[in-house]
Amino acid sequence: MKFVRYCLLLVLSLGFVSCVDEDEFADSPNGNFEALWRIIDEHYCFFDYKASQYGLDWNEVHQRYARQVEASMSETQLFEVLGNMLSELRDGHVNMYSSWDVARNWSWHEDFPDNYSDNIIDNYLGTDYRIAAGLRYRILDDNIGYIRCSTFANEFGAGNLDDVLLYLAPCRALIVDVRNNGGGQLTAAEQLAARFTNEERLVGYMQHKAGRGHNDFSKMEEQRLKPSKGVRWQKRVAVLTNRSVYSAANEFVKYMKQCPHVVVVGDQTGGGAGLPFSSELPNGWGVRFSACPMYDINKQPTEFGIQPDIHIEIDQDDLLRGYDTIIETARRQI
Repeated sequence: MKFVRYCLLLVLSLGFVSCVDEDEFADSPNGNFEALWRIIDEHYCFFDYKASQYGLDWNEVHQRYARQVEASMSETQLFEVLGNMLSELRDGHVNMYSSWDVARNWSWHEDFPDNYSDNIIDNYLGTDYRIAAGLRYRILDDNIGYIRCSTFANEFGAGNLDDVLLYLAPCRALIVDVRNNGGGQLTAAEQLAARFTNEERLVGYMQHKAGRGHNDFSKMEEQRLKPSKGVRWQKRVAVLTNRSVYSAANEFVKYMKQCPHVVVVGDQTGGGAGLPFSSELPNGWGVRFSACPMYDINKQPTEFGIQPDIHIEIDQDDLLRGYDTIIETARRQI
């Protein structure tokens, strides 16, 4: 397989694609290790933030893991060592792909309560709910609308969102449940959030990597949410969150916190505030990592999540009775 010397290509859906020079990094355990460490060192975007949060030292990580790499090790052993090294970043957007496995760090949600149950959601949706563009929705018995948005994998059709909001228009308030939404396309998150503002709003900032140094970034650029030209919601809204809200869904929550009449209810989101870029090692394994940081309106990273306005977790007694504590709290609030 041929490689080119650190080519950088901005792709809207994937970000930068970075390739390593095959002459500099040989297809050997040590060559792949050094290539991976260098790619992250030159392009990852949260080194300073994570150094301040938990003491990450990428040079120390290199020294520690380099001692574990041996010329005679198998591909499986190398994959484990490299995967463990990447886990030091504590980033759900950091992955390594082989033909047999994906190295990942899911501690952003695995170490926390679920605060969500499909079975309980079925109690609220029933069997006669409507479906449009992947959204499940209905009117609850207290005349509050409920939308279950489980993914932003695909953009929503403007006509679909018009029909959903027109159907729910008689409701006195609305719940948008994005719990367990692992993200997808930022444009889809923007499409939905744009239905909840009547004016353009500053919702955050973003930067681009401008060099190979840890602090080589462009100036902060404003992220602005423009109102949709379609049907827009004018009443109160509760957005439901848990630790499995990540990436584009995390951005959706960030946008919604700047919209009027919105309250965020549930647990802290999982984060994922770096636009993922991709690269490849000399042996062909793919690598994905955060390289374009995004911030809230106070220019603070949301990489480790966004706090709700009302923090509440599912009560186990409610769970046994078939009630969702987070939904019920939202209903009382709106």
